[in-house]
Amino acid sequence: MSEMICYFGLGSNLGNRQEYMLKALSELSLKMKILQNSEIIETKPYGNVNQPYFLNCVTKIDTELKPDELLKICTEIENKLGRKRSQKWASRTIDIDILFYGNETFQSDELTIPHPEIQKRRFVLKSLNEICPDLVHPVLNKKISQIILECK
Repeated sequence: MSEMICYFGLGSNLGNRQEYMLKALSELSLKMKILQNSEIIETKPYGNVNQPYFLNCVTKIDTELKPDELLKICTEIENKLGRKRSQKWASRTIDIDILFYGNETFQSDELTIPHPEIQKRRFVLKSLNEICPDLVHPVLNKKISQIILECK
């Protein structure tokens, strides 16, 4: 299988957020090649706003793994770093979302690629725009630099 450029979104709002972010990036680097990371930024919570602020970043990776294999690795890292899945938008030690898998789309019961909320999440768009403003969203057919301008 040929290599694929993918983008992951990472977030943490519990405990030592910076440490969880760095540990997650380190764990990812053991399984795939990290090409570039955006700056880690502090952001307001999304969804359930009555929780601590997040640290967020986007990482660009190169991998031969398939989407379902990537999801398994991300879930294993989240679990290893103490992620508890109690309710949607709950606070978490670490969250790793697969944002893009090349310019492909993928749909299963557990995973949708591109991530279906990208265009609504300014904090994700800001980090994507930092490292890949010319990346074209394969469903919206717009560059990240254009989508961020349209995001409320």
